Amino acid sequence: MAETGAASTEVTEVETEIELQSKVSFPVKIDDNRELVALGCRKKGVVGINFKIYSFGIYADGASMKEHLKAKFPTPPMKPTEEFYKAVIDADIGMVLRMVIVFGGLNMSIIRKSLDESIGASLKKLTDGQDNTELVKKLMGEVNSSLKLPSGSMIEIAKLPGFILQTKVKGEVVSSVESELLCRAYFNMYLGDSPFDKEAKDHAGTYLLSLV
Repeated sequence: MAETGAASTEVTEVETEIELQSKVSFPVKIDDNRELVALGCRKKGVVGINFKIYSFGIYADGASMKEHLKAKFPTPPMKPTEEFYKAVIDADIGMVLRMVIVFGGLNMSIIRKSLDESIGASLKKLTDGQDNTELVKKLMGEVNSSLKLPSGSMIEIAKLPGFILQTKVKGEVVSSVESELLCRAYFNMYLGDSPFDKEAKDHAGTYLLSLV
């Protein structure tokens, strides 16, 4: 006979996929109907050696993206084109870039510098070399530069409807910036013509094209 007052607990197993280069696992779905589109790894070359800095998962609102792309491409291309990727990057549709730190010994100062340089270069591409220093600074907000980010730490940068780019560090919101240009520039780094991980971009394109 069961003990009076005993509670039964049911554990729901979360479906995951593993980023093969870093062996980091990512959930297939996250909040607000975001579906995993692709996995990749950001590397940094030092003296001819590529170090894995962070692994990442790209998520998108699949239903909204499907509707958007079907309207843009009544006759879908045979394979993802730059026009197709641009339609994804420019869309006012929820997307999330989840980063998981792989390289040990990092702090927020190092990550901020790397992101500032990368987003600054992406903004210049989209604005024909205009100076967007003040916009770049808003990406990471006022987060403490000395904050340690050991291996396994998570940073999420999400494009929310209304072209709001929201940054979370270790689950805490550190900035929320309304800027269509910043949203486009950020996801251009992963899906544009010079992506951090070409294979991840290709996988994202194949997945998104399958929606239409």
